[in-house]
Amino acid sequence: GGSARKTNYDYTKGKLDELVTIIIDSGAKLFVSAVGVPPKHVVERLHKAGVLYMNMIGHPKHVKKCIDVGADMICAQGGEGGGHTGDVPTTILIPTVVEMVKGIKSPMTGEQVQVVAAGGLFNGQSLAAAMMLGASAVWIGTRFVLCEEAGAPKAHQEAVRTSGFDDNVRTIIFTGRPLRVRKNPYIENWEENRQAEIKELTAKGTIPVEHDLERMGDDIDDDTMDNARPFLMGKAAAVVNEKKSAKAIIDEMVSDAVTWLNKGQSCIMSKSKL
Repeated sequence: GGSARKTNYDYTKGKLDELVTIIIDSGAKLFVSAVGVPPKHVVERLHKAGVLYMNMIGHPKHVKKCIDVGADMICAQGGEGGGHTGDVPTTILIPTVVEMVKGIKSPMTGEQVQVVAAGGLFNGQSLAAAMMLGASAVWIGTRFVLCEEAGAPKAHQEAVRTSGFDDNVRTIIFTGRPLRVRKNPYIENWEENRQAEIKELTAKGTIPVEHDLERMGDDIDDDTMDNARPFLMGKAAAVVNEKKSAKAIIDEMVSDAVTWLNKGQSCIMSKSKL
């Protein structure tokens, strides 16, 4: 559309239908679109094959597009989330989206379209909070970067483990879209001193970091090369500092969520009968 970013491009390189065939043939049960909305014919193929379709969004304005092509679930990620993310806070986004899809049925199941919460969720307390905001489930990212089974490099895991409350930032220098990552001197230099350059490059459809590395060529130093690699993480990184197994994280999260949900019941005082 007219408001689309000049840096947008087809991540599937024209092979979406081919990739969907592979997904269906592999026996997948869920297809998640994280950047943009798939064509309606793709969703229809997925549904015909018994594959549910969920779309990630970061703003209420994206809900209608997802529903129009047949979304079974909406993953609403608040701005606290890592990676590509919007700026609407989770506590505002989730109840807003829940209200927007109220009464809308999944084309595949015939049941209510479900809302999955994401962004800044990392433990049982935040899981319980998401349920109370109206979500049916949660989508957790940053917490599982720091788990024993994670495929993330050790450097990425350490970046999460040592992150403080002010150590990540949203930037468009890596992909042309807002991406929440761990801050470093290279990124800070772009954000604080090279904003005009960012605007000029992205207006032409050029990714700033790619342009920078190409310009430096063989003269690039190791520090710049290391800092030009983004470590994706959400705001939750500030409180994620212990490496555990995925099972331990999930068990603890669910157990603590039950505890907090039970505590919530104590806030409701029933009138005694005299």
